[in-house]
This record gives sequence, structure tokens and C-alpha cells, in this order.
Amino acid sequence: MSDSAHNTSILPPDAPALPKAWPFEEARKIAAHVEARGGEEPALLETGYGPSGLPHIGTFGEVARTTWVRLAYERLTGRKTRLLAFSDDMDALRKVPTNVPNQEMLAEHLGLPLSRIPDPFGRFESFSAHNNAMLCEFLDRFGFEYEFASATDYYTSGRFDAALRRMLEVHDEVVATIIPTLGAERRATYSPVLPIHPRTGRVMQVPVLKVDPVAATVQWKDPETGEAFETSVLGGHAKMQWKADWAMRWYALGVDYEMSGKDLIDSVKLSSKICRILGKAPPAGLTYELFLDQNAQKISKSKGNGLSIEEWLHYAPPESLAQYMFNQPTRAKRLFFDVIPRAMDEYLANLDKAVATEDETTLRANPAWFIHGGTLDTGLSSPVSFTALLNLASVANAENSETLWKFLRRYDPSLSPETHPYVDRLIGHALVYFKEFVRPAKTFRAPTELERVALQDLADALKLADPGLSPVEVQDIVFEIGKKHQIQPLRAWFGCLYEVLLGQTEGPRFGIFASLFGLPETVALIENALARDDAAESAKSDAAPGEAG
Repeated sequence: MSDSAHNTSILPPDAPALPKAWPFEEARKIAAHVEARGGEEPALLETGYGPSGLPHIGTFGEVARTTWVRLAYERLTGRKTRLLAFSDDMDALRKVPTNVPNQEMLAEHLGLPLSRIPDPFGRFESFSAHNNAMLCEFLDRFGFEYEFASATDYYTSGRFDAALRRMLEVHDEVVATIIPTLGAERRATYSPVLPIHPRTGRVMQVPVLKVDPVAATVQWKDPETGEAFETSVLGGHAKMQWKADWAMRWYALGVDYEMSGKDLIDSVKLSSKICRILGKAPPAGLTYELFLDQNAQKISKSKGNGLSIEEWLHYAPPESLAQYMFNQPTRAKRLFFDVIPRAMDEYLANLDKAVATEDETTLRANPAWFIHGGTLDTGLSSPVSFTALLNLASVANAENSETLWKFLRRYDPSLSPETHPYVDRLIGHALVYFKEFVRPAKTFRAPTELERVALQDLADALKLADPGLSPVEVQDIVFEIGKKHQIQPLRAWFGCLYEVLLGQTEGPRFGIFASLFGLPETVALIENALARDDAAESAKSDAAPGEAG
């Protein structure tokens, strides 16, 4: 690298202060990587897929996060980028997925590259073509900008040929790098090269007997027949083992950035070493944490113990999923139904803050700015939180959207499905979430003696209050009554309101809820809860045995 290239900074002299958001930290890594290679060409960011299965919620997370890093880099440097969605569709099918048709047919094609196996759905020329099409449809659905790439196309077209020749030149050094990570049996047979059997078409994981870098061939034997073959590694007649394949791809394409999950840390280290052996620096990247289920167990596609993207979007709009993915990617997070309302409300709150923000640096640290691609879509906002809508649905036992719109119009006559279509969407999601997730789990508890007195006091105060009080003023009344009765800690008072009145452990600010629901209705809700408790106590007394005379 020349001194002039080394001294040419990617970042402009008047680069703004770095916003406090993780994508900008990642953008700095890319800028340093691009600068180290001379600063030429757009920065290349990559995401990789194994097309033996359909796109899933992790796919969304990786592409969304990479897209946000891409946006941060472009705004930080003023330079262009490319995002390559790379499908490893030349990989062999090692086991039959359980969620596809024609299982027996697929079993007959085990060991073949995914691009040479018939489509079990009968729609495309191959299994990988089907899943690649599903991937592109998936990415297009969310508006991602990307270039699709197929490993089969890149291998067979010769695009990887120069890198494959280089791989043979350093074959022994690559083997020496991988060998210490393998078991004793695998060490004896390992080679980064997987020849394609010229007769069966299967990807062969066999010992390589001789490597010829000049002819670009490898010699090997069929373990079943003993027949010897000399196979070219060019033009799609062979492929690389995946750690070597990953490194070869980085080297061949000049990838500047690729993030990956915590489960691939060791693979990233090995592939990075191989990339350096080939002659280039490995890409910068982020190691993101894996998702956990409701029991804090790692999400597994085979176990089906997680939340699918279809399920998430059944309960809330995609902005909520994007917000969830944006938050703390390097921390393990539960991926279960109960995280959806909070993610939705975080998005709404962040959008409100972004709209009110005048400072550009502060704006670019806001997740809503990233979610909307560096702009702000104020049409995707709501004056009412998703949690408040859920609680309205809960106390009203709502079956349709008109029930909730009745409360909203009373709260603010300017609201309607026509003027606020996004709110109408949220109502639809809230009703589904309530019916399928909240209502079956509702559990009311009885108030303590102290809470009973405080609840009656709250009902009496709301009876005397002006029905036109603002949510803040109603919240002040609730707050003061909790303090008056010395309920400690004070958050336990609000917990009481949720658990006794709503049958759940948390909810929105109670002042907002009461204003939406209506003060007279809230009074009735409190009095009904107290009457329910009286009836339960009376039933206990009637059932108790009398004292002997």
C-alpha cells in the first residue's frame, strides 16, 4: 500500500460528531477497512444464507442491521456502498428439512448441491432456486436494497477461478491452519477442496491425494469404488469447505463488512486467518448475540422454540420488529410474544422524539431514523400507545375495531380510521394480540386491605374530577393517592392497578388509560373489582364451617 493511499482518509475533514448509535461505530470500522485497502470502489457489505431452508426472523435481523450500518457509513463518509445477499446454494444437502414436501425425493438426492436437486414444491428448476426466490421475495417485501448472488453462478461462471487457483497455491498452509481445530479422524483426511463427482454429481468430502496449482486440479479416489479422479477446481467442478469457502469469497470479492452470530465466532477467526493467507485483510464485522426463547434457551429452527416472522407480523407492524432488532444487537434477547408490545411502543416513542428533534447528531442516533432509511415517516405514528390499545381491548373485552374507535373518538374527536390509518392498523393488531395472547392469560388478584382503601379513595376522587382532565392531570391524582396511603414502593401501587383492575402485570401510564377509557368507566371498573373481591370474601365465609356450640 502506498503512503498516499495510507494518508488519504475516507472520512471528510468536516465529518460531523459521531452519533451515539452502534451502526455509526460499525461504520467507522468499514471506513478504516476501506482506507486500508486504498479507498477505491464502493464499500462492499455482505450477508450470507444457506438456502436449505426458508428465510426466517434471523434473516430479517441480519439484513436489517447490515442495512443500518450501510446507511451510517454513507452518511458518515458521503461514499457509496453495495449490499450483496449471497446464497451458498452450491452446498450439499446433508439432511432433509422437515418442513417441506416430497421428503422421500429429497432423501434420494442427499449429497448433491442444492442447485442440482429438484424443487420439492414443483415450482422452480431446483430446490435452491425455490429458496433463493423466497429469499428475494422476503427481502423485497421489507424494501431492502441489495444485489442477489448465487454461489453456483459464481463458481460455474469462472468468477471465483482466480481465487480458487490462489487457494491451491496456499493449500498446505490452509490445511495447517484448519487441522488443529479438527478431531483426530478428520485430521487425516481434511482438505479445503470438495470435488464434485463427475458421474454422480455429489459433493465429495474425501482425502485429496495431490494438489496441482499450475493445472488447477486435485486428485482423489471414490471411497466406494476406489476409482481415481483428477478434477479441476475451476468452473464449478469443485467447491470449498465452508470456512475456506467463506474466506475465499471475502478474498475474491473484496468484502469490507460482514456481521455474524455468536455461534460463528470460531469460524470467523479461522476464515479470517485463511483470508490473510490468501493475501487480503478479512472484512470488518459485528458479532451479534443469539435469540433466546421464553425459557432463556437458544432459539433453534429444528426445535421450533422461537417466534417466527409471520407470527410477529400477525401481532404488530414491521416497524416494531425493526425496533426490536435495532436494540442492543450484542446482547442476548428473549424472542417471544411478550416482547412485541414493548417493541411497538419503543418505536412509537422514538418516532415522536425524532420528529421533535432539531439537532442532526441527536436525530441520527434515534432508531426511528434508521428504521425509516434516514428519513421520517410521520404517517407511521400514533397518539396512543400499543399497550394502551391492548388494555382498552382487555377491559372492554373488545371483539371489533369499532369498540376501540369509540373510546379514541371520545378521547380525541379528530381521530378516525380515515385520518389515522396507521392507528387503525395498530387496533387490528391489538385485537388479534388480545384475543390470542392476552385474554387467555388474564389473572386478576384480590387487593390487600391497604390497596382496597386506596382503590376506593381513587374511585371517589375520579367521581369528583372534571371528565375533561388531561392524562397528566389524571396521572397526578393516581400518584398522589398512592403517596397518601404510603404504598411502598410507589411502583407497587401501579402494579396493583394493573393486577387488580386489568388482570395483568404491567400496562401504560394509568392516567392515559383512564382518559381513554373514560373517568366514569374507570370508576365503574374500580368499583366492580372491589365488588368482585367482596363477593369472593363472602363466598369464603359461607363455605367456612360454623363454630361448635
